[in-house]
Amino acid sequence: MILEKNVLTAKDLVKRYEVGDNVVMALDGIDLNVQPGEYLAIMGPSGSGKTTLLDVLSCVLRPSTGKVYIHNQLVSGMNDEELARIRGKTIGFVFQSFNLIGRLTAKENVMLPLWFQGIPKKERETIAIEMLKNVGLEKRMHHKPNELSGGQKQRVAIARALAVNPEIIVADEPTGNLDSESGEKILEIIQELNQNQKKTIIMVTHERYVAEHAKRIIYLKDGKIIKEEKKPEKRTKNAF
Repeated sequence: MILEKNVLTAKDLVKRYEVGDNVVMALDGIDLNVQPGEYLAIMGPSGSGKTTLLDVLSCVLRPSTGKVYIHNQLVSGMNDEELARIRGKTIGFVFQSFNLIGRLTAKENVMLPLWFQGIPKKERETIAIEMLKNVGLEKRMHHKPNELSGGQKQRVAIARALAVNPEIIVADEPTGNLDSESGEKILEIIQELNQNQKKTIIMVTHERYVAEHAKRIIYLKDGKIIKEEKKPEKRTKNAF
């Protein structure tokens, strides 16, 4: 099995949940390859397994069976400490509900993952300020979440995700709690991260117009991939 070209590889992923006497198949035999710098959207109806797939790919959940590789490293068999280390260094998370800590300022929220990495305080502050500048919030860095708009909170969340310079960014309905104007700004930031910083983006959404920002869309139903769409590559015109 050749994995070298993929930043992430999933093989025959199954995730089962026992609900009383019933077994619910949240994921039912998922195979998926994600290449470095790809922008992938995952779509499907409620209960199709979108968020479960995202959580398994990002090492938040363990599959019941099957394997997940990041580059050539089998991560689905790692212990909790090893998984936490992989998540902390390789993956940045952006959530629909922002997941900011209310008692911390924007700057302190962005500094938090760096604290877990053992980065010295002065360096944490320098990185956090730079990340907030990158998302246009340098003037709001001392404000707490309840003093920020929804779009500003999501930009803080993106700055926090970028603080550890992750290779992969996973986004679960990143525009779900935002008005259309704020949502569009967040999508522009994510697009820039993919195009200019070459970040690999894996995004769950139920909105078609959001998914169309991605280069590839996969559709889930009942825990299975039922369809895939790819944007055609832009061709440069031959001058001759």
